[in-house]
Order: sequence, then structure tokens, then C-alpha cells
Amino acid sequence: MVLESYSTAATAPPERAAHWSAIIADTYFPLQLSYRDPATFQGRLERRSAGPVSLSRLRTEPACYERVPGLIRHGEAEEYLVTIPSAAPVLFRQLGRDVTCGPGGFLLERGDAPYRFAYEARNDLLVMKIAHRALSERLRQPDRLCATIFDGRQGLCGLFAETVRRAHAMPEDAGAAEVLGRHLIELLALALDRQAETDSGAGTAIRAAHLQRAQQAIRREIRDPALSPEGVARACGISKRYLHDLFSETGTTVAQHIRETRLQAARDMLQMPGDLSLAGIAYRLGFCDQAQFSRQFRAFFGQTPRDYRKACRERQGLG
Repeated sequence: MVLESYSTAATAPPERAAHWSAIIADTYFPLQLSYRDPATFQGRLERRSAGPVSLSRLRTEPACYERVPGLIRHGEAEEYLVTIPSAAPVLFRQLGRDVTCGPGGFLLERGDAPYRFAYEARNDLLVMKIAHRALSERLRQPDRLCATIFDGRQGLCGLFAETVRRAHAMPEDAGAAEVLGRHLIELLALALDRQAETDSGAGTAIRAAHLQRAQQAIRREIRDPALSPEGVARACGISKRYLHDLFSETGTTVAQHIRETRLQAARDMLQMPGDLSLAGIAYRLGFCDQAQFSRQFRAFFGQTPRDYRKACRERQGLG
């Protein structure tokens, strides 16, 4: 576990903010940073690899780190961060939840979903970065516990936090790094799972809110014939994989939901008075052509758009 150190101490004041941003992006992923005073900002970061995880320690002046949608790239590695503050509280927002994590606690952050992370006083933070797959293989739906405060002073959570501290301070030992990394993952999964037993409703509410935002994005962009799962994920600032996870719980796929939303909107338009042509409806709702629209409408509703409109007008007495 080779220890690498980085600092802003030797950087000219006008360049410190940009230098620190580059260090953070290289250690974690690209973030939008802001500082109380960029000219006087000072930061020091130490990092090392422990097999399947990486460990880092940050000591910095007050700062705000934001994972904004524009910085989330599709196809990049999906990772979680576990942050343990030891000097000052951290204000964190993700997936519709706002929490304050003080010294003695720790929190879980999803790296491929937008978030805001800030502290108002000089802080000392330990961070563990772990691949999404490594954690999700041991814990069902880790997202349900993002933006949740864990007590790092007792029980399994305390054991995990103390092991992270000891691991970061250990002397270099390449042979032990792999074993230690796996041990940390197992401890984290056990600690989070124990918390899930008493906080099972939180993740469900978070995922439901995120699903609702995705469905709203689909309705908003329904006229775009190129609308796809990739586009929906991009509009929501989440990964395509996470988007598919959300819809799988509803018993459908993202593509099916897009198609059904178009068809339901078309049905509503066919019920309205007026002479808008079937081709016009198809165009307005993102169908490739009238033939595709008619074929899909009949498969879903059991009759053609023309027959459906005729039946609606007969019921309305419009002939």
C-alpha cells in the first residue's frame, strides 16, 4: 500500500483552487468545487490502494464539492464513497435527502448520482472508495442507504470506522493490501446491512422519488423520436444502469415505459375534439411514422387509432 501525498502548500495562491480540483478529480471523480476564500485555501491529501478499495485522507479549509449532472459521464466506473469526518460536521445532499454527519459518524455517497458535500470549518476526512459492483454483490440495493448517517462509535459501524483509520495508518505491505481491502468491504456490507434492518423505509422513498423524476423527464421529452434510456439517464444525472434498476422494480423496462407513455398520450389526443390527423399525432409524440404509431397503438389498446377516435366521437355524440 504505497502512500501518495499531495498538497497545495507549494502552489501559488491564484492557482490553488484549480490545483486542488485536479487532485480531487484524479483521486475520486470530477467535481465542481467552491471555496470560502480560494486565495487562502489550503489542502493536503494522502491516498493509498488496498486491493479492491482505495483509502484517502483530506485535511482542508472549508469547501463545497458538487457532483453535477454535467460531470457525470455515461460508461465511467460506478463507485461509492464512504466518508468519515473527524474535525467538523459535513452537510450532504443526495437523492432528495439532506443530512448532517458530524465527527463520530460516517455516510455513504453514490458517485454516479448528483450530490452536494460541504463543510463550514477546517476538516479532517477519511474516505474509502469502492466499486458499485463490489458492494452490491454483498448488499442488496446499497442506494437505499445513501445519505444516511451511521454511528461510527459502536457496534459493527464502529468496528468498520476504526479499521479504516488503522488501515490508512498502516505501513506499506503489498501482500496484506488485498486481504485488508476485502475485509473492509465485508465489514462495510455487514454494518450497512445491520442499519438497513432499522431503516428499511428510507431507501424505498429515495428510489421512488428518483423514479418519479425519471418518469417526469420522459413525459417532458416525449416528442423527441430519439428519446432513449441513455437520454433519460442523462437528463436525470444518473447512470443508465441505475435507471434500469429503478424501472425493473416496476415490472417494466425504460424503453417500454417510453413507448407506453407515448401511446397513452396519443389516446388522450384522440379523445379531444378537432381534426388533427393521425400522422400529425404520430409526429407530435415522437413516433417514426404513422404506420409505426398505428401498429403499436393496436397492439396496446386492441384497436386502431382511427377506430378508437371514431368510437370516442360516437360516445360524445359528435358522429
